[in-house]
Amino acid sequence: MDVSLDAPRPPDGIPPIDFRASLNDEQFAAVTAPPGPLLVLAGAGSGKTRTLTYRVAYLLSQGVRPGEILLLTFTNKAAKEMLHRVQDLTGVEPPRFWGGTFHSLGHRALRMFGEALGLPRNFTILDADESETLLKHSVEAEDKMFFKDKTHPRPGPLFDVLSLARNTQLALADTVAKNFPQYTEISHRFPAFAAAYTAKKRTQNVVDYDDLLELWLDLLTRSAEVAQYFAHRFRHVLVDEYQDTNTIQAQIVDRLAAHHCIMAVGDDAQCIYSWRGADFENIMTFPDRHPGTVIHRIETNYRSTPEILNLANGVLLAQPKGRHFDKELRAARGHAQKPFFVQPMDEREQAEFILKRIRSLVEDDGVAMNEIAVLYRSHFLALEVQLALSRAGIPYHITSGVKFFERQHIRDAIALLRFVYNPSDTLAWQRIAVLLPKVGEKGAQKIYTAAHDQARLLQKNFLDVLPGDDVKSKVAKDARDDWANFCESLRQVAEVMGTGRPSQAVEATIDGWYGDYLKGAFADYIDRLEELKALVGFASRFTEMQDFLAQIMLLNSETSDRHVDPEAEAIKLTTVHQAKGLEYDVVFLIGLADGQFPGRRSIEAGDVEEERRLFYVAVTRARNELYLSQPKIASRAGPGGMMLTPSRFLLELSPDLYEPLKIKRSYAW
Repeated sequence: MDVSLDAPRPPDGIPPIDFRASLNDEQFAAVTAPPGPLLVLAGAGSGKTRTLTYRVAYLLSQGVRPGEILLLTFTNKAAKEMLHRVQDLTGVEPPRFWGGTFHSLGHRALRMFGEALGLPRNFTILDADESETLLKHSVEAEDKMFFKDKTHPRPGPLFDVLSLARNTQLALADTVAKNFPQYTEISHRFPAFAAAYTAKKRTQNVVDYDDLLELWLDLLTRSAEVAQYFAHRFRHVLVDEYQDTNTIQAQIVDRLAAHHCIMAVGDDAQCIYSWRGADFENIMTFPDRHPGTVIHRIETNYRSTPEILNLANGVLLAQPKGRHFDKELRAARGHAQKPFFVQPMDEREQAEFILKRIRSLVEDDGVAMNEIAVLYRSHFLALEVQLALSRAGIPYHITSGVKFFERQHIRDAIALLRFVYNPSDTLAWQRIAVLLPKVGEKGAQKIYTAAHDQARLLQKNFLDVLPGDDVKSKVAKDARDDWANFCESLRQVAEVMGTGRPSQAVEATIDGWYGDYLKGAFADYIDRLEELKALVGFASRFTEMQDFLAQIMLLNSETSDRHVDPEAEAIKLTTVHQAKGLEYDVVFLIGLADGQFPGRRSIEAGDVEEERRLFYVAVTRARNELYLSQPKIASRAGPGGMMLTPSRFLLELSPDLYEPLKIKRSYAW
């Protein structure tokens, strides 16, 4: 097929566009590049979306028809934004393109050609809940007892395991070993469950979200007719955020672009989503899979000051040789203040420093609260900042989840502690009892009433009568195997609560029945366990359980702001992963200690490269001011704390790239 742009057809009503005046030199070179395999390495803040948009407009101006362009993105929002910008430039309406997410275009392909795989045209798509329900039925048909063991994954976490394996095309055992080690001992059973689930979907003529990719790839691989259709349909394939593609997506792109012109736009330094399937090798090996690839680098940054970019370039220089594409961000802005490096004594002093600096930024410098962000590697690192802002009455919005004390597992653990401390607290009982298999609110009430009557009749403590047959008879059949462990765990927490400190009671809660429940209930068990350990650290401040629980409830009331408007004036708190693609005038990057950032698991695995890229993403979110904070002590480790060492990512940087900032030792509480 002739894909040359040298002899374009007359554009159909496309207005003249001055590409030279609208783009910088790097962008212009990429936008007007001759057809062929192109890899555009677009650094942070360099105008990636602008480049893609103008590339589409340029192709149209050269006579390429809209229907001959395929635009693949990761969100519908990104596709709509780009195609509407194209419409503003050219007048060509978005529906005339094939543009959208991989999944939406996969669905479109399956509607057209699914019968080639034996998939009827009237197939339906399962939503997430329906997929988990069908998987549950499939597993129970193989082993009706599997989900009765609370350490086994529930249907949701099991679906997450299977989904990641499908998208990365790794063996299930390897996927579990790498990402879900809590299920290692039973991973040999997962392939049979996956096969049963697939068979049940086919029987019911349904597909799940992952099928939209898997089956599209099957079509392109197994059906010559379909491969021929796409080969003749699209002259140009454009891919946004190419570094985020998983194995299946990269293979789809390779097949779509086997005989065409492809432009993949991305940044290897911003590949940070391996935990959800993104494969760093896709972008690194792109030139190998597409011989003759021309690489364009877009390195002029319009976001940050030169001083912030100098530090970001220092992060890039620390990458292993040969394991990244060389690039150097250059600032379009004038010089300003170097990033600051602060070493507070602990997380509380870190929070107070941030609080004081925010007040100064807002009140003295006129910075809008919306333009200030606190970034962190993991949720538990932000606990003290949340508490400090709440006490000060400064509004904040968490863009990457709910506030610490509203997190499901935190509320569960606190409810268990509340009930053990006060067995008359029926609301706390309801929250923990319904975690048992097949126990609903009515069932929980029946058990409670039976135990209450027995305790009064026998003049015994409530917890002492729970294991008895009279109470056990009210427990749902599916929960009875779990009942003894549940009761024993409550008793052990009560014993510790009577003789030890609140922090020890929290530890007993984690080590007992609830810790086992957590393992099966959440695929991200290890991350949630880290957050519960942060609760241990918070509890270590108190010597009396009543003070600890009272403070939790007061703080929960203070920080409970479920109806906050995300657009309202408020400080932004977010994980770095959620901050990708965003930018702020001022960024506080906290918890920069080894074991926190990079995380302990990455260090133990001997692979911190994705964490380094995450650090690069974090520092390039800042426009004007950047604060790097490393507490010296992790108080969450309990009384006395644990000494922390600076993040290796900081130690790799030249001290000339940042300015040390001393903190006056004074607390606001």
